[in-house]
Amino acid sequence: MPLIYVDLIEGRAPEAIRVLLDAVHDAVVEAFGVPVRDRYQVVRTHPTHEVVAWDTGLGIDRSDSLVIVHVVSRRRTATMKQRFYQLLSDNLATRCALDPSDLIVSISENGDEDWSFGHGRAQFLTGELS
Repeated sequence: MPLIYVDLIEGRAPEAIRVLLDAVHDAVVEAFGVPVRDRYQVVRTHPTHEVVAWDTGLGIDRSDSLVIVHVVSRRRTATMKQRFYQLLSDNLATRCALDPSDLIVSISENGDEDWSFGHGRAQFLTGELS
């Protein structure tokens, strides 16, 4: 945990997607302090016509290299979130040559009662996880 959804425009090679996911995971581990084996990622690819990502009036130009990251997580501080955004942008620029204008990130927060990692139990509530 966190659970990360990555939406991409189709066409990336499997190896490129693996590098991208590793870059995302490393940012999560560093910014949020989660264990290395705490990794839950889902990639969804879309044809170009299925993705509309305007700039909210910020003057940001986007390309077909667009990466949209949605993080579902326990509550994190504003400082942790800002660190995550920067680390993620830096990691993707360095490892994937992604222009920072092609990265959109959204974080949705929930509580301990909102997670079950298997066996029909809420492990944060049962004490199996802290």
